[in-house]
Amino acid sequence: MPNDPDSGPRRGLSRRSLLTAAIPLVAIRTRPALAAEFTYKLATGQSLAQPINARLDQATQRIREASGGRLDLKFFPASQLGSDTDLITQVRAGGIEFLNIAGSVLSTVAAGAAITNVGFAFADYEQVWRGADGPVGQYVRTQIEKAGLIVAAKPADNGFRQITSASKSIKRPEDLKGYRIRVPVSPIFTSLFSALGANPTSINFNELYTALQTRLVDGQENSLVTIDTGKLFEVQKHVCETNHIWDPYWIVANRRAFGRLPEPLQEIVRREFDRAAMEEREDMVRLTGTLKAQLTARGLVFESVDKEAFRRSLTQAGYYREWKTKFGPEAWQALETVTGGLA
Repeated sequence: MPNDPDSGPRRGLSRRSLLTAAIPLVAIRTRPALAAEFTYKLATGQSLAQPINARLDQATQRIREASGGRLDLKFFPASQLGSDTDLITQVRAGGIEFLNIAGSVLSTVAAGAAITNVGFAFADYEQVWRGADGPVGQYVRTQIEKAGLIVAAKPADNGFRQITSASKSIKRPEDLKGYRIRVPVSPIFTSLFSALGANPTSINFNELYTALQTRLVDGQENSLVTIDTGKLFEVQKHVCETNHIWDPYWIVANRRAFGRLPEPLQEIVRREFDRAAMEEREDMVRLTGTLKAQLTARGLVFESVDKEAFRRSLTQAGYYREWKTKFGPEAWQALETVTGGLA
């Protein structure tokens, strides 16, 4: 809206080192003279600067090596095969076999995946991973698989989202009254900002920079990684550290294609994708800390906010009550097991 782990990036990571870490291993082949039994595609919509792409590139190489060349998993990052919406259609139809996709986008075909996007639900990463690796993640997996896809790995980190602004800081709910803010095409995002009194507008990410530059909208919300890679610091001034929504990445597979793989290959795929997700989580922690300093140096002003005031405002507006009804008791119980009472 950026393989041996000892040879990959683990300390002092930059986005460039993340992306280049996998390059020396591209030429490794266990059976270079033999054709693969399975030639599959893995696609992402994330920019090349996102850590998830470096880790998935490494995973595809490890899968090829560990399978003895039986599975050749070709990697197509950065929307090479289409937009997020196109990619979801392709993986469901079997045009591609694997896809890394944000939960907020995946919720367009598996509505329950949006449970992780409830506003101001997670206080910190301790709660995030206790939920994503526990009851919340299990619920989302079930919903994704009901939509006909296979979840092939643990969730990775798409980051906490922050509000940015060109003209003023957003510290309390009343600062959003009448505020024109860009949000993704997602009902739960629109609902959140409407409940806070803002005027949310759904705009595709590739149009966001221009919308901010021309003041079609006053601000936007995204993770620090996306704010940096999208160069939004050029057209925004304030970063309000709301952490208002956390969004995961899910690696999903076409059910029929995954089922065609012999069980030993399925195990290799799951093992290496799990490893990629866990390493990406670590990458995001380091990168987010580095980015705050870098973005400050580029002129962005970071502002602390009263998160409890935002949550109280949402409660008074009936936001949590509305989404509790929409998700149903099973999903809401899974969420509140981790976050505590919301509605």
